[in-house]
Amino acid sequence: MTVELRAGRNRFGSPTRTLRGPGGLSLRVEPRALAVGLLLTAAVAALAVLLIGTGDFEIAPGDVVQTLLGNGSPAQDFIVNDLRLPRVLVALLVGASLGMAGSIFQSLSRNPLGSPDLLGFHYGSAVGALVVIVVFKGDANAVAAGALAGGVLTGVFIYLVSYKRGINGYRLVLVGIGTSAMLVAAIQYLLTKAQLVDATRAMVWLTGSLAGRDWSQVWPLLATCAVLFPLVLGQGRALRMTEMGDDAAYALGVRVERMRMLLMLAAVLLTTAAAAAAGPISFVALAAPQLARRLTRSPGSNLLTGALMGSVLLMLSDWASQRAFGADQLPVGVLTGLVGGAYLLWLLVTERKAGRI
Repeated sequence: MTVELRAGRNRFGSPTRTLRGPGGLSLRVEPRALAVGLLLTAAVAALAVLLIGTGDFEIAPGDVVQTLLGNGSPAQDFIVNDLRLPRVLVALLVGASLGMAGSIFQSLSRNPLGSPDLLGFHYGSAVGALVVIVVFKGDANAVAAGALAGGVLTGVFIYLVSYKRGINGYRLVLVGIGTSAMLVAAIQYLLTKAQLVDATRAMVWLTGSLAGRDWSQVWPLLATCAVLFPLVLGQGRALRMTEMGDDAAYALGVRVERMRMLLMLAAVLLTTAAAAAAGPISFVALAAPQLARRLTRSPGSNLLTGALMGSVLLMLSDWASQRAFGADQLPVGVLTGLVGGAYLLWLLVTERKAGRI
């Protein structure tokens, strides 16, 4: 058995390595993308330790690691494993879900504005959650189920309206923006009809926060990611082929519409699962894939690095909000909205100068 190593470069000029084995099996490795992925993984681990140690009762990073290994005091064990670890895991999983969903939508639409934030899926989840809060007075589990149902129904509606002999990127974005406007109106109507207690509860949910998250939010989100991440990554090669155009992808054996519908469903489920766990966190799905692509200098969807970047962005935002304003004083959704809005303005200016909008 022989293995052949070939060197090359991608369209951005970054070096690549292709391993070719028996039977035509090949694996392309981009050293820069691999290095970025490893650095982002290390950043996620470091931020997790910092976040667990941050709060009203500070814990040193070394003590956090010892407690996670089972060598902490009873007080540290309670604070780390029962109070703070679930919150950190929710931040990690929500960021990864939004980062991967944003990578999928931007690749399918071939548009840097193709993000769940702008396409209306967050607003669909918000309408579903508010119907449960305002109309049915549901508990936290019912609100999460309502958010999930609202996001999925919004995704189905946008797909059906956008479909015309396939999905066109700009048509998808325009339909999403129009749907967002209608859903925002529905949110405002529900808030005006809500009682004071329900309206306050709804506004807290709409802000997007990691405060008070426990293991009941971790397990459903972890199960969703465990099922959908391998499914999405398995379609990465086919997704990359569609960048050459649908006709070329069809010629290479890719069932484009089937793949596109499968990935859109997965992205909608990831987005709505994240919203059900932490509320609508803004702009992570927009920024994470683009930052990952700039770091790796690699064409394609950058699915895995986009997910890692999403985790880094959300965990870093949560850590910054706690350090600057105190624990739970500033919901993380507010900070991501402020920073993400500035990033969106910069992106629009950049795209206009490049003549793409």
